[in-house]
Amino acid sequence: MKFFSVAVRPTVMACLFSGSAFAVPVDVSLVIKNGQVLTMDEHRTLIENGVVVINNDKIVAVGDETLLSRYHAEKTIDAEQGIVMPGMVNTHGHLPMIAFRGLGEEGIANRLFAYFFPLEKEMLSRDLIYQATRLGAVDLAQSGVTTFTVVYYHMDEMAKATKEVGLRAVLGETVIKYPSVSAPTPYGGIEYAIDFIKAYKNDPLITPAFAPHAVYTVAPEKLQQISQLSKQYDVPVLIHIDEFSNEAERIEGNTEKLSPIQWLKKIDVLDKRMVFAHGIHLTPQDLQDIKVADASVAYNPMANAKGATGIAPAWEMYRQGMRLGLGTDGPMSSNQVDLWRTLSYASNMQRLKENDRTIMIPEQVIELATLGGARVLHMEDKIGSLESGKLADVIIVETQSPNMMPNYNPYATLVYQANPSNVVTTIVNGKVIMEDRQLPHIDGKALRESVRQFETKIADFAKELAKEAIISPSLMK
Repeated sequence: MKFFSVAVRPTVMACLFSGSAFAVPVDVSLVIKNGQVLTMDEHRTLIENGVVVINNDKIVAVGDETLLSRYHAEKTIDAEQGIVMPGMVNTHGHLPMIAFRGLGEEGIANRLFAYFFPLEKEMLSRDLIYQATRLGAVDLAQSGVTTFTVVYYHMDEMAKATKEVGLRAVLGETVIKYPSVSAPTPYGGIEYAIDFIKAYKNDPLITPAFAPHAVYTVAPEKLQQISQLSKQYDVPVLIHIDEFSNEAERIEGNTEKLSPIQWLKKIDVLDKRMVFAHGIHLTPQDLQDIKVADASVAYNPMANAKGATGIAPAWEMYRQGMRLGLGTDGPMSSNQVDLWRTLSYASNMQRLKENDRTIMIPEQVIELATLGGARVLHMEDKIGSLESGKLADVIIVETQSPNMMPNYNPYATLVYQANPSNVVTTIVNGKVIMEDRQLPHIDGKALRESVRQFETKIADFAKELAKEAIISPSLMK
């Protein structure tokens, strides 16, 4: 069994050279013991009765129980035979839409343009985005997602709320050809994003990004401008791609009816900074071009199933070694922000698509939810696995509840049995933000009251809007 260790302190070295039989334990901030440790390293090392050692924001050692005699921790957490694993990474979503979760479920065909957008236009504000982000971030923390990616508006409000809860996030300010709540003029999101990027470029928890909405809602010259700016500031570009089958016909200036990926390639913006959400209708050539560019894909199986938009070729992407992770999409698309149900969808939808029950096994799914998500964000050197030197984003999933028993195969237990309530501890950047399912730094009563207030404000308008939206024809046909 391998383990990794920090450099020995001078006092320890002095003790060793003086001939002492025992080294003085190294002082660290946190030790997790008595867990079934899924490292998700390149060898997929699984350590029974494992130990994870953390000092400040970094993992300094991962191994067996012998580590306990080598380190002295300010705080020790007994995992009680639970599963200790990297925090999960949600690679695509629209977190503040949690304020609208459960709305528009009347069978509306043109849900995006006839319901989502009008609802946002009427109801969104800085305060709602802040309050909804706090709610969503708590939901994420309690479900073991330590890093999430968002395409939305007023990213400074989202960043503030995210840091208050203590999560890690990639936050992309939406750029679109319509006025929005954070940009009253078309494409005003570009300037907003630049200001946000300058403010948060070196933040330990927040990675700022550009988020052009889609190839059919952002003009080619604006996509080119964003591409150049992303290189200048070295930040990601988050964009929806091939979510719908008719996107090629809707691209401005695309007289050749090139696929969205081929269009991006033609206008010379396809590069490693791009994170593509959905990718349902990608062609084999598209996959090859994405891989060559070292770009990434966020697979959203649950949202795509609910929206009846199709099944992405995720198994083929995984098989080819592409940068692939899991996302939930918005809380109106999957009604979730956590990844637990998405795990089983990720496996089962691919088996259905490929008519092969042997693919996308649980270990591969957990890879997508952890190291795969980190790779999507080009953060695999920092997060996604439990290894010495990486940032300490760790969760503990208890295994004593009836739904978690028996636990013959921890990967299968996580994919097919677990739910958010089984997550008992969440650690981000070495800080314990949830323990025994409690977030002591969050006023739960105040959070619930803020939700009740915006729920009351939204309800009546949303009900009337649904009556109009349900008769609007789908733009996807």
